[in-house]
Amino acid sequence: MPARTSSFIPAALEQLGSQTASFAPDEVVDLRRFLSRVPDPRDVRGRRYPAAALLCAAVAAVLTGARSLLAISEWITDAPQQVLGTFGFAIDPLTGFRPVPHAATVRRLLHRIDGDALDAALCAYLQARTPLVSQPEAKRTVRRVIAVDGKVVRGSRTRTATAIQLLAAMDHHGVVLAQRQIAAKSNEIPSFQPLLGPLDLENAVLTTDALHTQHDHGAYLIGRGAHYVAVVKKNHPGLYAQVAELPWRDIPLGHRARERAHHRDEVRRLKGAAFSHLDYPGARQAIQVVRWRREMSTGKLTIERVYLITSLSVFDATCAELATWIRGHWGIENLLHHVRDRTLREDDSKIRTGTLPRAMASLRNPAISVFRQDGKTNIAAALRHTSRDYRRPLRILGLT
Repeated sequence: MPARTSSFIPAALEQLGSQTASFAPDEVVDLRRFLSRVPDPRDVRGRRYPAAALLCAAVAAVLTGARSLLAISEWITDAPQQVLGTFGFAIDPLTGFRPVPHAATVRRLLHRIDGDALDAALCAYLQARTPLVSQPEAKRTVRRVIAVDGKVVRGSRTRTATAIQLLAAMDHHGVVLAQRQIAAKSNEIPSFQPLLGPLDLENAVLTTDALHTQHDHGAYLIGRGAHYVAVVKKNHPGLYAQVAELPWRDIPLGHRARERAHHRDEVRRLKGAAFSHLDYPGARQAIQVVRWRREMSTGKLTIERVYLITSLSVFDATCAELATWIRGHWGIENLLHHVRDRTLREDDSKIRTGTLPRAMASLRNPAISVFRQDGKTNIAAALRHTSRDYRRPLRILGLT
């Protein structure tokens, strides 16, 4: 839900974007310090529980596999007193115990929380958790590769409103760097630049699908010092004709890979051609990828040709690197969207009120990303392991 013009949300987002530099290295991984800067939408007179404590507890609950608001509330209710104190819940001076918030308290907060501020805090935490390590001894520049793609939260659809759409930026290792809700009756294109605005894109490589092969996007990335690898389809007929009509038969093969998995045998061939006259900002190469895919059960053969353009020259990236990045772009589907749908059952969720669908999606991102950062590949197994001990999510989130 967009903030009103008079809202203090933009200032808070700007503060969140630069908060990493204000913390010492040993403090920067503490989730509480990031969530404490998310504006509390509740009236001051009715705040019995700190918003940061409620949000921190909700993140920890999802990290143990909680899929619904009820499951989050039940996990908080059963949490030991010491764990509640770690989150920031205060002791009642009359009873000597830390009271547990009611399920409605958690629901009301997430119902009104600003999604952009929450995403900014969680993504800033994830980026600070594993800072980029410079490698001056490396002969080639180690580039950060970021995939941008959208997702529809199907369970949020109502009789009067369409399902919300979210646009996310994820590095190719599976860590969510930014997320933004797409405005109703719009598409992903206007949200592209605001999504990437807070990120450091210097020398990064952005991989996108054909929807984001827009001249404005290309110029924006070049202006930010970034590079792109973008798919070209017939929705850009002039550019597509330029690339498809190149003499690909005469261009030598740059990279070949073969893979057998999921009951199919696939061969991928990549060719690159330096071409400085492409009708797209900063384009330096045209790329052709041919995929030969045979279903091992039926023997059916399909051949697919995909054309791309990139701002990287032949000296900036090898064909093997380009092939890896092109294939890695779909990791945002396999490493993020598929896990949110299948493991955390996002599309099955019936939460539809206010900003709740957006807030729940935001809570699921760190639950996946922190495991990716820690080298876990089976997210379902990691969730089960974390759920067996209340101290485990605290350690993972830097709270102890």
